[in-house]
Amino acid sequence: MKRFIPLVAVLLFVSACSALPDLTKFAETMKDDSTTMTTNENTERVVAPLADYGEAPELTNTIWLNTPNEQPLRLADLRGQVVLLDFWTLGCINCIHVLPSLKEWHAKYSDKGLTIIGNHFPEFGYERELANVRDAVKRFDIKYAVAQDNDGATWYAYGTRYWPTMILIDKQGHIRYQTIGEGNYDRTEKSIQLLLAETYP
Repeated sequence: MKRFIPLVAVLLFVSACSALPDLTKFAETMKDDSTTMTTNENTERVVAPLADYGEAPELTNTIWLNTPNEQPLRLADLRGQVVLLDFWTLGCINCIHVLPSLKEWHAKYSDKGLTIIGNHFPEFGYERELANVRDAVKRFDIKYAVAQDNDGATWYAYGTRYWPTMILIDKQGHIRYQTIGEGNYDRTEKSIQLLLAETYP
C-alpha cells in the first residue's frame, strides 16, 4: 500500500491491501475463456490454452508450516504437480476473503495433483513474527503449506507488488496464470482444472 497518500484516502480505502495493479503482462491470461486442450506436435503433450510466461523462480524459503516436519518445499521436487502460489499476509482483509476458495481448492484437488503454497510476505512488523503466522494458520484452519517470506526473496523473485496475488505453475514448472486481488474465482478454478489435465512429462 502506498504510504504517501493522504490520511483521508487511507481511511476511505482501509479495506484494500493495495492499489489497482497493471495487468498488461498477463492480459492473455485474464481474457482467455477457451477450454479446448491442444496437442503439441513435437512432444505430443496435451496442453492447456493458457499462455506460457516462462520458468517459475525456485522457492528459497527456509521457514515452512504445514509440511512434513516443516521441511522446505522446492518447485524442482514438485514437477508433475500443478502449484498454486498465493502471496498473502495475515492482516490483509482481501487475503482473508480469498482463503475460503483456496481451502476449497485444496480439499477438491490436492489428491488430483494440486499443491497450494501460501507465501506469507509481511506488510507490518507484527506479521513478521512466526508465532503470529502460526496463530493465523490455525485460526483460519489453513491445511496447505505456508512459507514465511520475511526477507521477500520469493515476493521479489516473482515481481509481486500486491496482496493477494495468485500464480499457477504448471507440471513443467512454468508460470501459466496470474490473478491479483479478490475475484476471478471461476476463472482460476477453470485454469487449475485445465493445468491438471495437461500430460506430464
